[in-house]
This record gives sequence, structure tokens and C-alpha cells, in this order.
Amino acid sequence: MFVKVWISLFVFCIFQHEAAEAQKKKETLLSEKMSQMMDWASKRSVIRMNGDKFRRFVKAPPRNYSVVIMFTALQPQRQCGVCKQADEEFQVLANSWRYSSAFTNKVFFASVDFDEGSDVFQMLNMNSAPTFLHFPSKGKPRRTDTYELQVRGFAAEQLARWVADRTDVQIRVIRPPNYAGPLLLGLLLAVIGGLAYLRRHNLEFLFNRNVWAFSALCFVLIMTSGQMWNHIRGPPYAHKNPSTGQVSYIHGSSQAQFVAETHIVLIFNAAVTMGMVLLCEAATSDLDIGKRKIMCVAGVGLVMLFFSWLLSIFRAKYHGYPYSFLLS
Repeated sequence: MFVKVWISLFVFCIFQHEAAEAQKKKETLLSEKMSQMMDWASKRSVIRMNGDKFRRFVKAPPRNYSVVIMFTALQPQRQCGVCKQADEEFQVLANSWRYSSAFTNKVFFASVDFDEGSDVFQMLNMNSAPTFLHFPSKGKPRRTDTYELQVRGFAAEQLARWVADRTDVQIRVIRPPNYAGPLLLGLLLAVIGGLAYLRRHNLEFLFNRNVWAFSALCFVLIMTSGQMWNHIRGPPYAHKNPSTGQVSYIHGSSQAQFVAETHIVLIFNAAVTMGMVLLCEAATSDLDIGKRKIMCVAGVGLVMLFFSWLLSIFRAKYHGYPYSFLLS
């Protein structure tokens, strides 16, 4: 009996010693990984990773820090214009976090380029870029750890809200000063002021109803086409499927849009408006009957054709919408 007790104590001590050694190794490895990540972050706000770095510092335990990774394809031969735009916004977000007074080792930002880490893309079954993923400090990524790029756009402010939802880290986005807007506005005002000065003795054009009507119409078309949504959300211009190379200019969801889509809608709305104007002029102008007939036919053609295209876009975005006109 006495021997069994000593054997049990001996086994228990060995187990405790091994457990302590394993914990010590774990803490040492974690300290080394954290030190390396902090060293990389001190040099670059966005840590560039390849397959080996990803497996060692993101995939393999232990890890007590979160990593937000942008999977991209920035090489010129990939022809991914959206990747470059998204990378600029991601850099703004990472710099805002790295140089803020609240910076900690709780969250790191990294990127994996397809040409430097194609094995990572294969490991994660990823076939599109750019894609943003959050790897939490504990457990595996969930569905909500994948950023909904097509819905929310890639503006740094939207990414910051998503990071706050996933990590509870609040990042105040600070953009470098951009003087292009004020300079363009100043130039426009200077041109308008110069034209007004040159025609200071004949300012009747300021009271021309057609000028004001055209200006108001342009403003309405710009606003109704979704330009303000683009300014707030910062969506990509279009989407190119890296697997097939097919470019989509119309987003397939009613909750999002591309910049190219707003341009298309603007042109279609302008064409429908032009058709209505021609119809009104054909009915009220004093031109001869032949020209009025031409204006009427042109107006009807513009309205029917471009309204049909607008309706087809609406059907493509709102799946199940039952009505169509000319085009199915």
C-alpha cells in the first residue's frame, strides 16, 4: 500500500512537471510570436505575410491576439483595380490604429497577396479578391468574421466599424490631408468669377430659365443615381471575378451597388428625361409638323428603350420582381 502511494505521488509529480514545462514552452512561444508581430508592426502598419508566416503566426496556436487580414492580388498582371483601391483604405485604417494613443497588441493588421501566398488562398478555399477576414484570438473564424465587401464597401470607416464589432477595439480613422477638393472648388469659383467679370455688362444669362433648369436637372440626376451612397460607402467601381475574368458592373443585390452602376443609371435616367423633353417640345413648339413628328418619335423611342433597360436592372437586383417591359 505504501509503495502504491509513493508510485502515485511520483507519477503525479512527473505529470505536474511536464504540465509546467508545457505551459512554460507555450508562454515562451507566445512571447516570441508577440514580440515578432510587434516588431513587424513597428516597421509596417500592415504586415505582409506569405504562407509560412500565416501558418506560424495566425493559424497555429498559441495566439492571444486578433489578426485582420486582407487577401488581395496587387501584382500588375492580375489587373485588379479594386484591390488597389481597397489596399489604400486598408492602409489608412491600419495607420490610424498603429499611430493612435490607444494602440495595443490586441489587434494586428496584415495582408496576403495571391502571388506570395497562393497556398493560403487554397487552404481557405478563397477564389476572389479583395477579401477581409478576422482571425479571433480564441477559436476559429465565424461567418461574421468575413467582411461583407459587396454590401458595405471598403471605405476605412466601414472597415473600422466592422473591426469594432469583432474585437471591441475602437479605431478613429484619420486620413492624410487631401487638398484636391478645395483646390478644384477654388478653381471652379475662380472660373465662374472670371466669366462673370468678363460679362459684367451683360449678365442676362443669370436670369435665363433654361440655364437654371438644366443645372437643376443635372443635380437631380446626380443625386437620384446614387452618387451620395457611393460617397458614404465607398464601393468598388466594378467587380472582376479572378477565376473567370468576368467583370460585373451591376451588383446582384438590392443592398449594394457599384460605382459603374450609378453611372449607368445616371445615363439611362438622362436618356428617359431627354425623351420626355422631346415629347413636351413636340407638343408645344411652333416648329413645322415634320420636325415635330421626328421629335415625337425620337422621344417615344428614348423613353421606351431606356426605361426598359432601367426596369431590367431593377429586376436583376430585386429578384422575383414580376414585371418587365420590352426586355425580359
